[in-house]
Amino acid sequence: MKQQPTASHFVNGAYLEDTAGTVIDVIYSWTGEVIAKVHSATPDVIDQAIASAVEGQKKWAAMSGAERGRILVRAANVIRENNHALSVLETYDTGKPLQETLVADATSGADALEYFGGLAGSLTGEYIPLADGDFVYTKREPLGVCAGIGAWNYPTQIACWKAAPALACGNALVFKPSETTPLCALKIAEIMIEAGVPAGVFNVVQGLGDVGAALATDPRIAKVSLTGSVPTGRKVYAAAAAQMKHVTMELGGKSPMLVFDDADVEAAVGGAILGNFYSSGQVCSNGTRVFVQKGIKQKFLQRLKERLADVVTGDPQDESVNFGPMVSARQADIVTGYIAKGREEGATLFAGGEREGLVVAPTVFSDVTDDMTIAREEIFGPVMAVLDFEDEEEAIRRANETEFGLSAAVFTKDLARGHRVVDALEAGTCWINTYNLAPVEAPFGGVKASGIGRENSKEAIGHYSQVKSVYVAAGDVDAPY
Repeated sequence: MKQQPTASHFVNGAYLEDTAGTVIDVIYSWTGEVIAKVHSATPDVIDQAIASAVEGQKKWAAMSGAERGRILVRAANVIRENNHALSVLETYDTGKPLQETLVADATSGADALEYFGGLAGSLTGEYIPLADGDFVYTKREPLGVCAGIGAWNYPTQIACWKAAPALACGNALVFKPSETTPLCALKIAEIMIEAGVPAGVFNVVQGLGDVGAALATDPRIAKVSLTGSVPTGRKVYAAAAAQMKHVTMELGGKSPMLVFDDADVEAAVGGAILGNFYSSGQVCSNGTRVFVQKGIKQKFLQRLKERLADVVTGDPQDESVNFGPMVSARQADIVTGYIAKGREEGATLFAGGEREGLVVAPTVFSDVTDDMTIAREEIFGPVMAVLDFEDEEEAIRRANETEFGLSAAVFTKDLARGHRVVDALEAGTCWINTYNLAPVEAPFGGVKASGIGRENSKEAIGHYSQVKSVYVAAGDVDAPY
């Protein structure tokens, strides 16, 4: 693996090793082979990362927005030039098929850096005229040093999704990848330096939850951005709130997909496949509760079974493979546990259910009811629950009966109904007649337990900057004494 990083951490513009940290094995989930070992960050490594970020941020913020933007666009170009190598590394890191990583991971990260690089020079304040010649002007200022805590399903993309708006606004970022997928963010750090980002502005430290907690509670950190589970989000949010830190929480979901009887069945089946089996189902926004109107339920299920015959498993580095293993043995065990639970609670196993190694076959349960565990809890694996419904009112009510609110979708040829239904759905990211598309130009995030704040789009700028108001008086100062 020529593209493999050369040390555990990337701090102050260079690789850094500290073997005193706990060893973390990096396992290629297709073979079970240990392909690398990294060490968890010691308190000294964490301190070096934050201290270098404090100093680097001062230099970075002193540049003009246009200068910062040019560097971020340059980083995006380097990522695109190295897309194949980065995609190979992503596949080793996650087990996702190379067919997928070539088009969905590093490319998405490059899109984010390019988009926010383009915005960086436009982040200005406003002039507010007042009476008698007085006026107020505002300035948009960086927060300082931000901490990013990533998930294991999209390590390259998540590193860039957090870095791009943070750096565009003039902040520095200390990023902790998931301990399961620690390699990809290190290569992004290399690329940042190559593109001209000053040392210290983008640091990567490895570790388990204790490292994330250290970042979230360090007084030098102004903001914490987490992508992860709801339980982890609650802990990190509470820790950050204790010090009044800014937060963005992109958490889990149990998202509904509503398929009405006038829908294009082929499109709806395609959406259900993208919303349940892409990345072997390891996507937070997945539409794992598929509500199908009774009139087309059997047609939907039959076509779904036919298309599942086209699943190709094998070594994910083979570009003909379109379905890979779970990221880890632990996650595979969790998923197979949910499959067993679905059977125990009386759902009909319509397709899949088998496991070979860490590959859990695309699994479809029909005749699922709202009270079943597989319809209530986030599984984070290739398990689809198909439920049926009578009418629009019922579908909306049942779709909203969840603590989550990340995503939702509607499939219908009646666009008036499509807009009406998404207006009623309690979710932050919705689709009509498609699923799981997340262009950087559009905000991404959830409501209820699924998170706080938004990633991507202009909305993210407000989460990585603060506004200062300056009142300028033209006349005398009036005082009562």
